[in-house]
Amino acid sequence: MLWRTFKSIGLALGLSLALLLAAITWLAEGIGGRLHDRGQVAQTPMPKSMRGARAAQRTVSPLVSEDTQILFGDLHVHTTYSGDAFVFSLPLFQGEGVHPPADACDFARYCSALDFWSINDHAESITPRQWSETKASIRECNAVTDPANPDTVAFLGWEWTQSAGAAAAGGRTHYGHKNVILLDTADDAVPTRPISAAGGGLFEVPIPAAAWALVRAGLTLGDLGGLRPYLDFNRWTREVRNVTRCPRGVPVRELPLDCLEGAETPAELFDKLDDWGFPSLVIPHGTSWGIHAPPRARLEQQLSAVDHDPERQRLFESYSGHGSSEIYREMRDFVVADDGSRMCAPPSDGYLPCCWRAGELIAERCGEALPADVCEARVLQARQLALELPSPYAVVAESTPDDWLECGQLPEGFLPAYEYRPNMSAQYGLALRAIDGSTFRYGLIGSSDNHKARAGPGYKEIARKAYGDAYGMRRDWYDRLAGRGPRREEPVVQPGPFGGLGVTFERGASFYYTSGLVAVHAEGRDRASIWGALSSRNAYGTSGPRILLFFDLLNAPDGIARMGSEVELVAAPRFEVRAVGAFEQLPGCPAVVHEALGAERLRRLCLDECHHPSDVRHAIERIEVVRIRKQRIALEPVADLIEDPWQTFECDGAPEGCRVTFEDHDDPQGRETVYYVRALQEKTPAVNGDPMRCERDATGRCIAARACPAAGPDFDPDDECLSPVNERAWSSPIFVRRVSAR
Repeated sequence: MLWRTFKSIGLALGLSLALLLAAITWLAEGIGGRLHDRGQVAQTPMPKSMRGARAAQRTVSPLVSEDTQILFGDLHVHTTYSGDAFVFSLPLFQGEGVHPPADACDFARYCSALDFWSINDHAESITPRQWSETKASIRECNAVTDPANPDTVAFLGWEWTQSAGAAAAGGRTHYGHKNVILLDTADDAVPTRPISAAGGGLFEVPIPAAAWALVRAGLTLGDLGGLRPYLDFNRWTREVRNVTRCPRGVPVRELPLDCLEGAETPAELFDKLDDWGFPSLVIPHGTSWGIHAPPRARLEQQLSAVDHDPERQRLFESYSGHGSSEIYREMRDFVVADDGSRMCAPPSDGYLPCCWRAGELIAERCGEALPADVCEARVLQARQLALELPSPYAVVAESTPDDWLECGQLPEGFLPAYEYRPNMSAQYGLALRAIDGSTFRYGLIGSSDNHKARAGPGYKEIARKAYGDAYGMRRDWYDRLAGRGPRREEPVVQPGPFGGLGVTFERGASFYYTSGLVAVHAEGRDRASIWGALSSRNAYGTSGPRILLFFDLLNAPDGIARMGSEVELVAAPRFEVRAVGAFEQLPGCPAVVHEALGAERLRRLCLDECHHPSDVRHAIERIEVVRIRKQRIALEPVADLIEDPWQTFECDGAPEGCRVTFEDHDDPQGRETVYYVRALQEKTPAVNGDPMRCERDATGRCIAARACPAAGPDFDPDDECLSPVNERAWSSPIFVRRVSAR
């Protein structure tokens, strides 16, 4: 009898275990989940009257040249074919659901009315099926219009995504993220597969498959009210994991058609692109964004004969919806002691190191409960631990995003990248010279880095989470990760739950913006004309508004040299800048967009708001000139070589814009000199315009903060976190070398 009882219990347990394993497998493998296709591109072309703004440019201002056509685009657009975009589309992250490639085409054409754009999903997670779907969607987007006079030109591309992270301290080089843009779209004129930085799939990590299964099943079980999105996601991860890596050392044209190809360094990427032989541009972006770039990352690590290709790396995305990477400033987090150890640096020049703030938080909690020597020991312990851990926010338990004030951020910067890395900035790169004498010469552009297939959404400062990337976990999940509980009065130094992940999510959401744009001075609206302007660096960036900007060297040997030019001069250079403000926006959308998309799609995709210019332009407030003297020798300190601003010109606010001229009679002392300009528009409200919304003392120091979260207890879905900013445009540089008269 006892044996029968044990046998029955054993059978019941075995059956329960089998059912549990079956349920985990069902959830984790996404059985019943769908693989999403590319979607359907709307077939209604935009009318000719809405293509571009050339006529309006000519009539609005005498400063605009008759032979100039300025076109606006976005060369950094993700759909939910990107792994991170798919993750953040889930209900867990308050996501909107999937946005396939067709959404990007329709948004660019109807919502943002862009002249050109590119698709740039992460190569690490694109399967052969998705790459085929992407190519087909881009071709469908281009096929809707007249190729000689298109309303939108769609370029094919992908993102090569590498991050050293905390491993950089162990010697691994951080190369960052680069968008690859292809000129052509036909199957026989583009690579067979995108080239990733990992050499394998996004979900190939050194943990057992069973552990991944439990993670995916747990993710799904967290939202039993709506399994479908998670089953779709898990079905797709199974597709990614089932694609094998391409063998190394095999010529690109001889690789299997259905493998995932990798290039672990820029040198390998450039070699593979050379092997294909197709025209392409490679654009670094998000370089100063501290979520991916470790504190010790430096651009000179890429300035070598193999890791930099000056024929492909012609442009640098210095601004996007992930913030500005333009500015170089010395921001010191640590000092080196006599014994070679690192110690937390005190605040200087407006910069507050997070390790220092960790100590201040501990000191604020000491009160009178602890002797001064015990408190000081814990302060020093907190500062040292904050230097050593991957995230300083993990050091002080139960701390909030506001507690950390502006630590780790670029002081007084315009919409800066989060946890700013100045040695990865555009200005820093422009000052560098390698040991072999090579330098970076690149144009400056903007783009969106939007992960919801919304190309160029910065035409209106609305929808902080939909038009930007301010992702955040749903409140119930956020509370679990943040480890919310009663605030400890005793200053205990110990890592908080999940390494400060909750604080990182909330603070990071304050540093996502709507979008940047790239503009080109093109001879026509067609693909070849746009590509020619990009390749010649006759391009510039804006923070979203469609500001018209001209920057010319007037006394070049062959006449006027446009932005992006490299020039040798005997005489002092003489420059001219012309800038015209962007059109003020009308509410809603033009009637043709309503007709083309229909009410439901217009609401989901455009949120019922489109690029809808009035006939009134914003005023240009001032012009700033930046001058950079390049290093004579490698390792020369760059702080004194960057003059920002070198000159400033106030404008009178006239509706026709602002024109200034200037010369440089200073002796460059044998250095190549880099000049570029910023045109600043009158102040208007911008999403996350003041990321931490600080209360400041008389010296400008942040003494209290009010972050703009995307989740957590302080999240207000109706708060767009608007603050006034000077939206702006940045020209590409003109590179001048002074030579002796022959």
